[in-house]
Amino acid sequence: MALTLEDRLAITELISLHGHLVDEGQLDRLAELFTPDVVYDVSDFGQGPLVGVAAIRAAAVALGAGNPVAHHVTNVVVREAADGRVRVRSKGLGVMADGSCGSATYDDTVVRTLDGWRISHRKLSARRVPLNGVTGPE
Repeated sequence: MALTLEDRLAITELISLHGHLVDEGQLDRLAELFTPDVVYDVSDFGQGPLVGVAAIRAAAVALGAGNPVAHHVTNVVVREAADGRVRVRSKGLGVMADGSCGSATYDDTVVRTLDGWRISHRKLSARRVPLNGVTGPE
């Protein structure tokens, strides 16, 4: 399948919509982002993979005030993988209520559904070390 410009725009808007919905507390709209059986892997943040939209909502509610007040996504790259799936990689910035900020990478698999593009798998990886740990010559 060749992705059209319209597909790429719709996928990029899908990725961007996540921050708006979560930051506004519109957790009842998560089905606009994810497939019903989505796997949302937040293992890098001390939790196991969340399976299903209800699990994502429950985890967000349980985290409560520990959630960022702002999710910003940038550097969105959409590509068709050799296996025919559509992969999306983007960078995320989470701004906390105290003003601190963290960086993460989203690695997503998106699928076309009857309702439009949806995320079927998301892996969230924290960025805690500059250059991902690469150091100069010894």
